[in-house]
Amino acid sequence: MQMNGQKLKESKRKKKCKMKNLFKNGFLLSSVLLAIISCQNKKEDFDASGSFEAEETIISAQVTGTLTNFNLEEGQLLETGQYVGSIDSVQLYLKKKQLEAQIKAIGSKTPQIQMQTGTFKKQLALTQSQINTLLIEKKRTENLLKVDAATRKQLDDINGQLDMLEKQLDVIRNQDIAQTSALSTQKSGLLSERSPLEVQVEQMNDQLSKCRIVNPLKGTVLTKYMETNEMAVTGKPLYKIADLTGIIMRAYITGDQLSTIKLNQKVRVLVDDGRDKYKEYQGVITWISNKAEFTPKTIQTKDERANMVYAIKAIVKNDGFLKIGMYGEVKF
Repeated sequence: MQMNGQKLKESKRKKKCKMKNLFKNGFLLSSVLLAIISCQNKKEDFDASGSFEAEETIISAQVTGTLTNFNLEEGQLLETGQYVGSIDSVQLYLKKKQLEAQIKAIGSKTPQIQMQTGTFKKQLALTQSQINTLLIEKKRTENLLKVDAATRKQLDDINGQLDMLEKQLDVIRNQDIAQTSALSTQKSGLLSERSPLEVQVEQMNDQLSKCRIVNPLKGTVLTKYMETNEMAVTGKPLYKIADLTGIIMRAYITGDQLSTIKLNQKVRVLVDDGRDKYKEYQGVITWISNKAEFTPKTIQTKDERANMVYAIKAIVKNDGFLKIGMYGEVKF
């Protein structure tokens, strides 16, 4: 009887321990389930995902020559109009001096019409003065002839001199016109030779200005393609630059999401900050593709249309944390 009592007590003790273990295991299982549910609740439900990019601009050489200096480094922030380097311009400068010398030589050959026809102008003035004097003398002689104080021969002599001077005046005037015309033709021919040279000088000035490398837009240098003392060739890239103050999130949405977004719509852009959390930015949709990607365009059913993917772009103000190629999520 005593042994049966002990067995009964032992059985009750084991049963009690088993119940405790079940309760303990159930509590742990419930805790795990709650944790999983909690984590799932904390997970963000994103509408789209994609990566960051920027509008990149490749700056190329505009003239051919050796890079005498090239003062920039990758990652450097450049301002608009900032001087970054220069290309050897000696040959262009010498070519310009040669053209200027040719223009000067043509200028020395160009006739000075007024100066070269000045003699005719003086002769015309002198002859006209003589004619005016004889006209006065003729008037006086005619008055004297009326009172028989002069002879007819005196008046005839004056008229003869006047006739000769008027013919001489016509000759001088015609010579002046002919000389002026000839000199004008000569001058026009020389000027026609000079004009192309002057245009070439302007071209040289333009190329000389392009030997000075000036950054055209504000941004960060992404890639440097050349170094000092290397040969730059017209059209050959020098460096790549992009404005990272406003970076672009390129994301992809399904066809059934197209009706829920529009241009200039504000969106939330979230980026993993590396501590199992998201850093949030505000973006604005600036572009929506009108063509589907990754799937055929011939899909017609409603369910299949929903699987078509469209690209969108949202501009995001960058505080320096965002980098090209980083992944992000978009919430409309």
